[in-house]
Amino acid sequence: MRTWLGRFGTLFLFLLVGLCFAPSLIPPFLDRTYYEGPRSGHFDGERFFNPTSGPPAVPHGGPARFFNRFIGSSERAQWPEHVPVTPTVPPRRVEGEEMLVTWIGHATVLVQTQGLNILTDPIWSERASPFASIGPRRVRAPGVRFEDLPKIDLVLVSHNHYDHMDLPTLKRLWQRDRPTIVTSLGNDTILKGEGVDATALDWGAGWSIAPLCPPGTPCGEVDVRVDRNHHWSARWGTDRNRALWSAFTVKLPGGNLFFAGDTGYGDGSWAEEAARRGPIRLAILPIGAYLPRDVMQANHMDPDEAVRVFEKLKATTALGMHWGTIQLTFEGIDDPPKRLAAARRARGIAAERFLTTEVGRSFKVP
Repeated sequence: MRTWLGRFGTLFLFLLVGLCFAPSLIPPFLDRTYYEGPRSGHFDGERFFNPTSGPPAVPHGGPARFFNRFIGSSERAQWPEHVPVTPTVPPRRVEGEEMLVTWIGHATVLVQTQGLNILTDPIWSERASPFASIGPRRVRAPGVRFEDLPKIDLVLVSHNHYDHMDLPTLKRLWQRDRPTIVTSLGNDTILKGEGVDATALDWGAGWSIAPLCPPGTPCGEVDVRVDRNHHWSARWGTDRNRALWSAFTVKLPGGNLFFAGDTGYGDGSWAEEAARRGPIRLAILPIGAYLPRDVMQANHMDPDEAVRVFEKLKATTALGMHWGTIQLTFEGIDDPPKRLAAARRARGIAAERFLTTEVGRSFKVP
């Protein structure tokens, strides 16, 4: 008995020492270098940064401090465990200048036009987490079952947070469709580590979509442009800002498609830059994950700021996304569309110009 107790005590002592040293020993092993290149106005040779005025986009006190506050706070609204979803089956293709849009959930949107199927930040996983059984869980199922998803031609991946770069989904898409995947610098390293090919570009760089276009269509004359926004990146915390975050402009006949990715308002100049690329037919803008503001203002827009961005973009139509699917912050599940409606009314913007939908509902863009 004494021998067993002695061994248990020794084991416990080793575990205790290991826990004491874990904060200093583990982080270096979780760091990664995803990109190597020359310094620039948003890359210091090791990490990327937002070049404009305003607070840093990383949550105040760091992600760990916010996680502890999120778990233990009475400020956090209670979400339902499950919201019923009626999935849709989109058409295989939409030809010509007609544009059909389906919000699949969170930041995942299917845009069909010019014979192209474009998908943003695809996530079909149950959780936005590095672990299958723990982490933020979706309460709304995808609005399109993966099996009903048409063949995807172009995938836009804005950054490497788990609710936007979902590796299991991207691997399934790659194995099934071999789509062209466009992302920003460094994220291709993560994807290629999983056997997924991607084209990684710096802010302001473009890639021609001509090879994807059906013969005889005018879409081959235009391209995908990687745009600046205001955010941050990390997969494990210590690899913070090793890869770049971005928005995208897809130039198309009849007006551009703008996908803002995940972004704070910053000083708003990134939206003005995107507006100068040409008329925006549809802007896909985040409106959720914004409370508490002392933590989230620097990295997630609230609906009022999203309306200001909509005006800066001079977009004909906008879709509000990044809400009601995965609880990442404190606001109620339906607060973002309610606040968006109030912000629209205050600015005299018609509801059909900046809209929200239930997941799985498709709509045509004028």
